[in-house]
Amino acid sequence: MKRIIFIILALLLIPTLVQADIFAKVGTAGMQFLKIGVDARAIGMGEAYTAYTKGASSTYWNVAGLAYTNGSELFLNHTRYVADINYDYLTFAFPTSLGVFGINGSILYMDWMDVTTDDEFGPNGEQFTCSDMMAGLSYATMLTDKFSLGVTFKYLRQNLDEYDVNGWGVDLGTLYNTGWQDLTIGMSLRNFGPEMKYTLDNDADGLIDEDPFDLLDNDGDGLVDEDPEELSFVLPMNFSLGVAMNILETKMQSINAVFQIDNCVDRLETYNAGLEYRIGTFFLRGGYQFNLDVQKASFGLGWKLPTSFAIMDIDAAYTPFGSLEEKMDGKFLTGPIRLSLKMKF
Repeated sequence: MKRIIFIILALLLIPTLVQADIFAKVGTAGMQFLKIGVDARAIGMGEAYTAYTKGASSTYWNVAGLAYTNGSELFLNHTRYVADINYDYLTFAFPTSLGVFGINGSILYMDWMDVTTDDEFGPNGEQFTCSDMMAGLSYATMLTDKFSLGVTFKYLRQNLDEYDVNGWGVDLGTLYNTGWQDLTIGMSLRNFGPEMKYTLDNDADGLIDEDPFDLLDNDGDGLVDEDPEELSFVLPMNFSLGVAMNILETKMQSINAVFQIDNCVDRLETYNAGLEYRIGTFFLRGGYQFNLDVQKASFGLGWKLPTSFAIMDIDAAYTPFGSLEEKMDGKFLTGPIRLSLKMKF
């Protein structure tokens, strides 16, 4: 068993060695919607959730936390992002004799926008929109009473007006509870997968990635080199290592602290810290992300509501965008707002 755990930990540490760099490779990864965090509880704690997550929303943060699902659980999250962008995420988790399975999906969408061209010097009367989608299947199990392991396979799709690209990715995660003060160590590798590339056939000749130097008119329309090779892009692969610990626990109140290191392929490392305070069935949360340009501080609150058909967790979180908000007409609460609902049956 110790050998298995060592191999798993070694595999999860590989991305940090591969991605280690002294500068941020901004703009080198696509599918950026995969980096938008879900679950208002996690966001309110500064996204330091890898070692703290349990239940259905673990399919995003650390799929190993899915193993702690007791009974069927439905998780819904809505994010009102900047620039009238919306992002919805859902997971339905259910335990079986083999382990816990989760079906999850997400979609990022926005309003229709005007098409502008150089010839018109402005809108030409046409409109377009774009969207990103993900559909995944997750599985997690307890290998011992303290160690859990999980994996997610997901299908990815991006639409940009009339163009689209499809791909896939994999998430891996582990959780280990030391048994002291509920001290838990969590690791997750998210968005591991092959490079993706748009395939364009603008001249409808059945050929793509045409050689721009052969000077051939493949479709006989008098034009050459109409479909040069498109550049590929990587997924925003992310490795997280975190710890969570219970500082105070009584019947009426509790305090939990979390800390996490994130290493993403297209930005510098970030260091996230968060706190959650519970009094009765109400929760107050706060967090901070260090070494991040915007969206540093975050705040959240929650309420656990037992009902006759389900135990409901209602959470909300807000992440101010600092100086960026001042440029948004000075409107109040212009940063991302998350609303989450968990229903445990």
